[in-house]
This record gives sequence, structure tokens and C-alpha cells, in this order.
Amino acid sequence: MFTGIIEEIGTVTAVTRSVSSLRLSVQGPLAVSDARHGDSIAVSGVCLTVVEQSDDSFTADVMGQTLAMSTLDTVDVGRRVNLERAAHVGDRLGGHIVQGHVDGTSRLESIRDDGDWRVLRFSLASDLARLVVDKGSVAVDGTSLTVSAVAPAELAQQWFEVSLIPETLAATTLGELRVGDHVNIETDIIARHVERMLARDAAEGNNR
Repeated sequence: MFTGIIEEIGTVTAVTRSVSSLRLSVQGPLAVSDARHGDSIAVSGVCLTVVEQSDDSFTADVMGQTLAMSTLDTVDVGRRVNLERAAHVGDRLGGHIVQGHVDGTSRLESIRDDGDWRVLRFSLASDLARLVVDKGSVAVDGTSLTVSAVAPAELAQQWFEVSLIPETLAATTLGELRVGDHVNIETDIIARHVERMLARDAAEGNNR
């Protein structure tokens, strides 16, 4: 489990692709400072397992399903990525509960600077729109953020906005995004559980 508080920005140093998976290496001295084989590290919001490590980098395998659901399918050497180690039991939950199991990707549709703040608007797949609410939590490339606006429910093209403070812009890769870039999205786990329970209740009601 993670909290969505990014600890450092790492750099991809190697990528080896196979037919349906890839192996990547990431330089991140803080991320590996206390890492062991088998530990979990979130790479731009994707939970990966350490299979090899050195003093300042680690290597992880990415399976096909993860590639299909995330931006790691286009990862290449030199890409900067957000890194977070798994949370310790008893740590302060500075962000929100993040699993590192992304729901899909979103496209950055617009950037609006408002004083020291930067407002980013992202596209939102229709099947995820019900899980993202105004003032709710969402993880964008692994960063825990509060949703500042959502599209009206009746719009065919759904979107959501987040407002970023200078610290977030500097401490994560979100400050480097340009319109058209894609990011990993993970909706709130609580919202996903509620949706599943409501769907089952509705199905059982229809079968009575």
C-alpha cells in the first residue's frame, strides 16, 4: 500500500522488451536506500516488485496487463518517473490509500495557471467518471491529489481537474506535463468498493 506522497523523481536507465512484458531499471537512491528483493515500489503510480538492485537503482518486471493499463507501455530510457516506497504500518497517511493498481490512463487536455497554482484538466473514461467526485481523492502518476472540479454528468466527454501547488509541481513529474501527455490514473479504492456493492445489490434486486 502507498499514500500517494512522492518521495523522489527517478530516471529510467534501462528497458528490455519481450513479446508481452518488459524489464526496466530505475535510478532512485532514496527508493532503494532500504529496499530488499521482493519489496514494492510505485513507479508513476504502478506498483512494481524489486527483482534486482544496486546502491542507487532497482530493476522490476512489468507484465502485459500492466502495460495495457498504464503509460509504462511507452517507457524509454531517460524518462523521469515518480517514486514512492510502500508505506510502513503506523506511518502517517499524508495522502490517501493508494494501491498502485492503476485503472487506466488519462490525457492532459489543458493547463491553466492561476497565480502560484496550476490547474490541470484530464480526460476521464466514462466507466471511471462515477468514481471521481469533486473534492474526492485521485492518484495521478502515483501522486495523491484532491479533485477540484469534474465535468457535468450529462456531458459525453468526461473530465476532471486538479489544482497543484508549487511544491507538488517541483517534487513530482506533474510540473513537466504538457497538453497531450498521458498519465496513470487510480481512482479511490473506497469508491470502487461502494460501486461494486451497489452493482451487486442492483443485480440481486433484479433477480428477485
